Amino acid sequence: MRVLVLFSHPLPESFNAATHAAVLRGLGAAGHEVDDCDLYAEGFNPVLSAEERRNYHDPALNRAPVAGHVERLQRAEALVLVYPTWCFSLPAMLKGWMDRVLLPGVSFELVDGVARPALTHLTRIAGVVTYGRPRWAAWMVGDPPRKAVTRYLRLLNAGRAKVEYHALYDMNRATLAQREAFLARVERSFARW
Repeated sequence: MRVLVLFSHPLPESFNAATHAAVLRGLGAAGHEVDDCDLYAEGFNPVLSAEERRNYHDPALNRAPVAGHVERLQRAEALVLVYPTWCFSLPAMLKGWMDRVLLPGVSFELVDGVARPALTHLTRIAGVVTYGRPRWAAWMVGDPPRKAVTRYLRLLNAGRAKVEYHALYDMNRATLAQREAFLARVERSFARW
């Protein structure tokens, strides 16, 4: 299976980098073809320009600034997002990727003003996410990072993909043993894909 892994964290020494490595080890052990996209290392520009917004609804023009990322997404059979939760949201880098790449004609088709899912080629979608706060705090604000993976991406996929969400809540107080257990669980999960 061709898997696009989107990693969004600026620090290569971060725990998120360790979760990213665990995902890659698991997918590698399962023998998948992995397209590893480190948004920071690749210098992805998350800013949607005025011209891009003007061309947003024109599939003949909208993908030109991000054509390489669109091609990578369209080649993928599975999508894995690895990121931290900041301010109970996606990091700006990842949100910018979504704003610029999940375009009409790419992730959805507009038919008589109604959005129809277009990421139906994905058979699996997963999020691997860390939170600085406990689960109850995320629950109190609706847990937007979880919904971005388990609801929004699933909507763009017409519910066809199997969706997984691996979250380490309250990471700021997690012990070494808890962090290591999370990494092991993530690696095992992706090795079973």
